[in-house]
Parts: sequence; structure tokens; C-alpha cells
Amino acid sequence: MPWRWEPESVIDWHDERASFAAMCRSIKVLREGAVAAPPDEIEAAARQFVRKISGFGKPAPHNEEVFERAVAEVSAASMELLEGLEIRGARRA
Repeated sequence: MPWRWEPESVIDWHDERASFAAMCRSIKVLREGAVAAPPDEIEAAARQFVRKISGFGKPAPHNEEVFERAVAEVSAASMELLEGLEIRGARRA
């Protein structure tokens, strides 16, 4: 079934499938087993996320600083998450 946006009031957040129902399908998985994606892929995903959240594909010159800061912060948080995950039974490369 193709993904479609539904207002938050319609989504049953107690349903275990709700997180998948509300997620954009174009977001790429950045971890395969115990191997995290390279930093450039993490930054590209962070940029995509910030674009999606802000509604701007490319920020206006007066918004570039805050836009780039958000990309850097999302990248850093993502790297911290991926580095901190414990994947049982998988070897790190």
C-alpha cells in the first residue's frame, strides 16, 4: 500500500505500525548490520531531513546559516546514534 500523509488525529500511535505509517518512505536506511553509513551519506540524509522539516529545498541567503547549522547538528546526532548502537551478534567492520 503506498504511503500517504494522514493528519495526526487519525493515526493511532499505540498501533506498532504507526511509526512506519507516518514516516516518509524516501528516507534511506543508514546502517547495514553493524556497519554504519559513511559520513557523507549521513550528511546527505541530514540535509534531506532538514529540507523536509523546513519546507525549503534551498534556503534563502538570510536563512543559510541556521539551515547549515541544523544540518550539522542532525548529522552529529545521527553519527552519535549510529556509533552508540549495540548490534548483538554482528561484527563491526
